[in-house]
Amino acid sequence: MTEIRATSWSVFTGPRKRVLRMLRKIQSAAKTKYWFPHVPLAIGLALAGLWLLSDKFAGQWSTLFSRQASTLALFSPAAMPFLLAGIAMLLMPIGLLFRSRFSWIIALVLVVATGLMLLRYPRNVSPLLLPYLALLLVLFILVQGYFDRSSLTAGTLFAVTSSLMLLIYAVFGSLYLGAEFSPPIRDLPTAFYYSIVTMSTVGYGDIIPKTGHSRLFTISIILLGIAVFATSISAILGPVVARSMNRIMSEGKKRMKRSGHFIIAGATPLAFNTYRELKKRGQAVTLIVPQAPTESEFDQEDIIVGDPNNVETLSIAGAAQAQAVLAMRADDSENAFIALAVRELKSPAKTIVAVNDSKHLERVRLVQPDFLIAPQVLGGEMLAMVLSGEPITSQFVSDRFLHFDRAPGGESKS
Repeated sequence: MTEIRATSWSVFTGPRKRVLRMLRKIQSAAKTKYWFPHVPLAIGLALAGLWLLSDKFAGQWSTLFSRQASTLALFSPAAMPFLLAGIAMLLMPIGLLFRSRFSWIIALVLVVATGLMLLRYPRNVSPLLLPYLALLLVLFILVQGYFDRSSLTAGTLFAVTSSLMLLIYAVFGSLYLGAEFSPPIRDLPTAFYYSIVTMSTVGYGDIIPKTGHSRLFTISIILLGIAVFATSISAILGPVVARSMNRIMSEGKKRMKRSGHFIIAGATPLAFNTYRELKKRGQAVTLIVPQAPTESEFDQEDIIVGDPNNVETLSIAGAAQAQAVLAMRADDSENAFIALAVRELKSPAKTIVAVNDSKHLERVRLVQPDFLIAPQVLGGEMLAMVLSGEPITSQFVSDRFLHFDRAPGGESKS
């Protein structure tokens, strides 16, 4: 069963990866990173909105502000979803221009919802619009990786769009059901007034719904108004709160003062096992990793997410006051650079560098770490000795750790 699922998933992921690689090559060759693919997709979505509005409501826009009741067919319950979808398609491209992930999700939902409505009510719409929306859907899915930003602009755009959509729904719905209110709603200013009062849940009571339809409509405005207000507040304040929390957390890390602790750089099994053993012995440990580990055994105050090759990251970790800095990443060259970064800080901390490939031993020795360990190399050599019947002595193990003591002036003595 697992093999079947893996095979079926690869059918979809394989072509998508190839398309993404092709797009990146085109982007690199044409130097289009500033406008591709978000600008074409934003234009495509806006064109879909214009296409939908022009086809579905052809010939009705000129009578928008007419007082004749027949013109209100534009805002009938059957036509209202298409009207709102078209307006949203005209507004949402603004967020796509900022490569907002939130706008990408809303645009995807709009395309799918509009396509489903057209399948159910295809009248008065060009038969080419549905294939066009299908093409847009495929393109949106293929380039989802390009829309990875979370911004206050996107949240504000969502708040404005959703509020505007609700206002349109309330105003023209009130006009359409105007005769079912007391006194009747017969013009746009009165409909606008009633919509604002109802959306804000103030309810002065000067305009009262008389029928079941008008009462249900009023209830829908109240519920949607509360939902839109709450969602808009979270969409706007969410990025602000997240940035504030990140800033507080980063400042908290910068204020971290440790002395006599151990710094382990890396997310390898060797790094994690060393962390566990030191913690068992009551030692203070700071772990520098590219991304936070998900295991609950790691204390969050011990974790710093960053690049240990960066002098600033080592400073935040307190390398100047540490007993030792252990470079235990999977890449030997990165481990060597970590030792050089500690040297650049002029830190008295011991440097312990792990070597994963025997071919790099002599090169890493040039960095002159205090300790150089090669557990994988040592393990392979010991296994070969056991299989060959050769004795393993403590002196052999000690020699293979290649212990170095740095003398003043940067010279080393063996």
